[in-house]
Amino acid sequence: MTISRRSALKLGMAAGAALSIPSIVRGQTASADPRAVRMAMHDHLTAFDPIFSNTDVTTDHAAAIYDTLFALDSKLTPQPQMVGKWSLSEDKKTYTFELRDGLAWHDGSPVRAQDCVASIRRWASADAGGQLIMSRATDVSKKDDKTFTIVLKEPLAVLPDILASLNGYYLGIMREKDAERPATEQVTANTGSGPFKFNQELARPGASFTYDRNAAYVPRKEPSDGYAGGMVVNVDRVVWEQVSDPQTAFSALQNGEIDFIEYPAPDLYPAIEGDSNLELQILNQSGQDYCLRMNHLQKPFNNVKARQAVLNLIDQEAYMRVIAPNAKYAHPVKSIFGNTTLYSNDENTGWYKKGGNPEKAKQLFQEAGYGGEKVIILQDATTPSYRDASQLLAKQLRDIGVNAELAPSDWGGIVARRVNKGPVESGGWSMFMTSDSDTACGDPTSEVFMNAGGDKAWYGWPKNDEYEALRAKWVEVETVDERKALARQMQKIWWDFVGDIRLCQEIRPTARRKGLTGLIGMPTNRVVMWNMRKVQA
Repeated sequence: MTISRRSALKLGMAAGAALSIPSIVRGQTASADPRAVRMAMHDHLTAFDPIFSNTDVTTDHAAAIYDTLFALDSKLTPQPQMVGKWSLSEDKKTYTFELRDGLAWHDGSPVRAQDCVASIRRWASADAGGQLIMSRATDVSKKDDKTFTIVLKEPLAVLPDILASLNGYYLGIMREKDAERPATEQVTANTGSGPFKFNQELARPGASFTYDRNAAYVPRKEPSDGYAGGMVVNVDRVVWEQVSDPQTAFSALQNGEIDFIEYPAPDLYPAIEGDSNLELQILNQSGQDYCLRMNHLQKPFNNVKARQAVLNLIDQEAYMRVIAPNAKYAHPVKSIFGNTTLYSNDENTGWYKKGGNPEKAKQLFQEAGYGGEKVIILQDATTPSYRDASQLLAKQLRDIGVNAELAPSDWGGIVARRVNKGPVESGGWSMFMTSDSDTACGDPTSEVFMNAGGDKAWYGWPKNDEYEALRAKWVEVETVDERKALARQMQKIWWDFVGDIRLCQEIRPTARRKGLTGLIGMPTNRVVMWNMRKVQA
C-alpha cells in the first residue's frame, strides 16, 4: 500500500564501492549479540497505525506488535490465530468467533471481544474487503468477553479469507479505546497483543526503532506455517536501523553491525554473493508490481483520453532498466491481475508496445483537449528506483508536449500530499508511483489498486460503475474458471477507462548474514520477525 501501496525501496542503486565507512551502530549493543537482530528496512517508519497508513513498513511494524484474528498459511489458506474456535450457522449468515486463551495486551490487561469488534469496524472503514463485509452485515457485536458475532444479510463464504487477507489494510487487533478513533486519526499508543513490544524509550525517529520480545505472549501450539501457526520469537530484541545510503548498509552488513538488508542495491548483488558470510534470499516470492496512479478528479486525467495517452506512452522495458537494472529480476506486467496469479490474462492488451507509442500518446492528449495544464508528479526523491523512474516519466511527458513538473519529497511527504483531492493550484497532484505484491493482484476484493469505486477507491479515486458491478460478483462465483472469465471482462473494461497503469514487475532479493536464519518467505512483501534465529556466522 507501499500500497507502498506502497513499497519505498530506500536501499536503491549504489553510488560507489568504497568500504571504509564508519560504524552505524554508535554507542549501541553490537549485532554480534546472538539474541539481538539488527535490520535495515526499506523505508523510514513515520506512521505507526496500519489503518491510518498501509505502507509496507507500517504493516511490518503492525505485524510485530498486533495479533490478527486469522492468518494465511504457506498455501494461502486462512487459519485461526487469535480465534480459538469459530462456527457458521446453518443458514450461513452468522459467524461466531471465540478468542483463544492466553491473549493479553502489552500492558497486561486481557484482550476482549469488544476490542475485536471495534478493530473490525475501524478497519472496514478503510479496507475494500472490510467494506464488502460491512455492506452485507446487519450486526457486528460482542456476545460475551471472549465471543463476538458477524451477522450477515446474505451468505459470504469468503469472510474468513477477507479477515486473513494480506492485501489492503492490515487487520491488527487494537484495544477498544484505540480502535474507536476514526481511521483518519492515527493511533500512536503502539500497545498490541502480538509477539513483540514496541520499545518507546529506545525509539529514535530518523535513526532506529527497537522491538523487544513479548515474554508474556502465548503462541499457538501448531508449528509455524507461512504466517499461521505458532509465532515463536527466538531473539530478545530486533532493531530497525534507518540507513538510507546503500553502501553504508552493505558495509555494516559485511562488518556484522547489521544482520539484514531488506532491499540491497542491485549493484551490490555480486559483492554479496561473493562474500562467504552473506547470502541473497528472496522473501517476497511473487515480486512487486510497480504502478502509476493518476488523479481522476482533476485535469487532465479526469479525461479518459488523457489516461489512455499515458497508457500508450509507457515503455515498460525502459522502466525495468531504471527500477531493476539486473534483468534477472524484472519482467513486464500487462495484466491488472499480475503475472503470477491464476487470473492473469492478456485481454485488451493491444496498447502494449516495446518502446511505447509516443505518437499515439500525443494524439490522444490532443483529443483530450489538453491545454497545457501543469501535471504534478509526486516524486520520492530519496528512493533511487522511484526517483529515477519519475524523472523518466517527466521526460517522456515533456517530449510529447505535456507540462510535467516533479514535486520531490520523501515518501512521508507523498503520503501526506496524496490525500489532497483538489487541483494542483491548491496543493493537489496529478500522478505518483507506488507498488504492491504481484500476488495481491489476484484478489480484486481486497487489492486497493483494483477498486474503481470513486470516493471509496484508493488514491487517484478511479470510478467505473460497470467494472465495479463485475468486481462485486467476484465473491459470488464459485469456480476458478468462472473467475478467470470474470477477470477477462474486468480487465477489458479497466484498460478502456484506464484505472491506473502498471510499469513493471520486480522480484527483488533481501540480503542477510548467514547466521540469521528462519526468515519466512511468502508471496507478499511483508517481513515478519518471529521464527528468526541468530547464531555466530
